[in-house]
Amino acid sequence: MSDILRQSQIFAAPLREPPQDAETVNHRLLVQAGFIDQLMAGVFSYLPLGLKVLTNINRIIREEMNALGALELLLPALHPKEPWATTGRWDDPGPAVMFRLKARGEKEYGLGWTHEEIVTPLIKKWTHSYRDLPFAVYQIQVKFRDEPRARSGLIRGREFLMKDLYSFHTNEADLLQYYQRVQEAYLRIFHRVGLAVLVAEASGGAFSKYSHEFQVLTESGEDHLRYCDHCGYAQNAEISSLNVGDPCPKCTSRLKEGRAIEVGNIFQLKARFTSAFDVTFVDADGSKKPVLMGCYGLGPSRVMGAIVECHNDQRGIVWPSSVAPCTVHVLEIFGRSASAVRTFSREVTERLRDAGHSVLFDDREHRSPGEKFADADLIGIPWRIVISEKHAASRTVGVKGRRETEERGIPLEALLSTVGAP
Repeated sequence: MSDILRQSQIFAAPLREPPQDAETVNHRLLVQAGFIDQLMAGVFSYLPLGLKVLTNINRIIREEMNALGALELLLPALHPKEPWATTGRWDDPGPAVMFRLKARGEKEYGLGWTHEEIVTPLIKKWTHSYRDLPFAVYQIQVKFRDEPRARSGLIRGREFLMKDLYSFHTNEADLLQYYQRVQEAYLRIFHRVGLAVLVAEASGGAFSKYSHEFQVLTESGEDHLRYCDHCGYAQNAEISSLNVGDPCPKCTSRLKEGRAIEVGNIFQLKARFTSAFDVTFVDADGSKKPVLMGCYGLGPSRVMGAIVECHNDQRGIVWPSSVAPCTVHVLEIFGRSASAVRTFSREVTERLRDAGHSVLFDDREHRSPGEKFADADLIGIPWRIVISEKHAASRTVGVKGRRETEERGIPLEALLSTVGAP
């Protein structure tokens, strides 16, 4: 929805200096620009501009999940011990450590770091026949992990947002077909949010030869890949028997090594969890069979951090237009006649809004032009529109794309064609 957000009303103003404890670009820029605030290591508040970005990422994810035919639900974040004990992951949660607590009567609970133990017994209540399958459900939910290395901003958190999709099938062929459809949907999501990803083979555990991770190459990444920059083949170094310089298995190019951020993963669970909860169906021939399952994770908050790691310059963030908090940033530059500037800027912002643009309107009175320009570059909205007394008198505006170095003056009537559709 198009709107006008007045910068004078945003309590979280950009900081003049970056946070001293920030070790990554996303942590430094997102805090300094007023998108997030750190409560403690690995836990952040999303401030008004940051929530707008996160909402835009979630909108793109929802559009692609809905196009797959998946239905959105919302599962609890607080879990009883029993379903986790059923799968053996209460005492052995693997690499992710569950936050556990005791309530009245010594009842034990955990905070959800994933939701297989919750969604699987849930779908058992309504799944009985092959006619009930296949189907898929997803959620965008807060997850909690007792992360020992929560120091990379939104890349690695103790509380974070996750989109998890679960699909249920009668046979492996149907599961594989849906798995491939999700892979294609993920590639569309990452393309739409401005991330170039490699689909890397990773451990499939006891369920399949491989799972697949969606990795973004960046020096701040914590994963190591063996990859080919010609055909896009990639393997996580944790499972790879290949070395740098070896021939790529898919083409004749030589493999390289790079650091990367994992922004999503997909996994064929098959009957791992459905067997634990005895989730079965009656097939067309009357036989009883286990329901097969796939799971597909994608982290919106981690995606937000990865976007900043990949889209920035020495002045600040450079948001892709698809996820930017607003599409246009209008700056009032006051001189002797503030009323003329205010009148004209109101006309400009309303024209942009009526055309469908969301506008961040820098109406702050006690900020110098230099401060406003620096804040605009730091925040990183795709288009900057400057309105001064000169512009108000001539009915022109100063326009600069975030990646451009020079501002140019254009007539007001040319503004909408210059900034394009929202």
